[in-house]
Amino acid sequence: MCTVGQVVHTLPSGLPVIGVTSLDNEIYVLRPKECDQVEVYDIMTYLFMRCLTVPNGRGFTDMTSCEHFRCLYVSNHIDDCVHRLGLDGGATQWDVDDKLACLSVNKLHNVLVTCPFVRMIKEFSSHGDLLREIKLPRDIIRPWHAIQLNSGEFIVCHGIIYDADHRVCKIRVDGRYIVHSHGGQRGSDVGQYDGPWHLAVDNNEFAFVADLHNRRVKLLSPTLNYVREVVSRDKLKWRPKRLHLDAGRQRLYVADNEWKHNVLKSGRVVVFSV
Repeated sequence: MCTVGQVVHTLPSGLPVIGVTSLDNEIYVLRPKECDQVEVYDIMTYLFMRCLTVPNGRGFTDMTSCEHFRCLYVSNHIDDCVHRLGLDGGATQWDVDDKLACLSVNKLHNVLVTCPFVRMIKEFSSHGDLLREIKLPRDIIRPWHAIQLNSGEFIVCHGIIYDADHRVCKIRVDGRYIVHSHGGQRGSDVGQYDGPWHLAVDNNEFAFVADLHNRRVKLLSPTLNYVREVVSRDKLKWRPKRLHLDAGRQRLYVADNEWKHNVLKSGRVVVFSV
């Protein structure tokens, strides 16, 4: 990996970017619209190709993809549901029955839905069957994004607005105990966060963390020790809201969004080599 991420390309600015992911040779960018919400770009040339529509979609929170089932998943915080969108445009959805935040897919090709207000990760099959619920420790307040490692452990980020702790934690397989953590009291120092908002993990279990209000992306070791700042504020126009890592191509996609008066106004995707 490079010492510092270098900007490779910037996709066009427009409405806020709620999610970004890639699959095969395409990049998918989610924006809050009534239709054509997912913009599709060629992964090599970055040229716009087409749009996909999430039927009845509103209140988007995140998007991820599954290589095995060749589909996209979009979380909807208004209807508390997950939309499953095929690359051919076919779509279904299922209820989560709790307020939800961000999404990830584990090695079993199941969907992990982070539910911040009940401190829980819900695991669903690709077609929406609830497989299990993982209750997180009490000091994980309002978890926002969770990724399951190949070991079965979870990387979780938590801390929004005026929460006491803003941290990234590694959680045991059963969800009961914190194994490692990074962060603490809200702040801007190297060991602090001001809104750890989204995660990406590479094949060696190094974690990329979007530090929203500090306008940077950090890299942490597998034991959650600070390694370096991969994306600094001078490489961003606004604030990093979502991340996606294409480990094979060594590309980090950062959703860079403009916030005014606590409202998302516009956004773009910046592509970094890492």
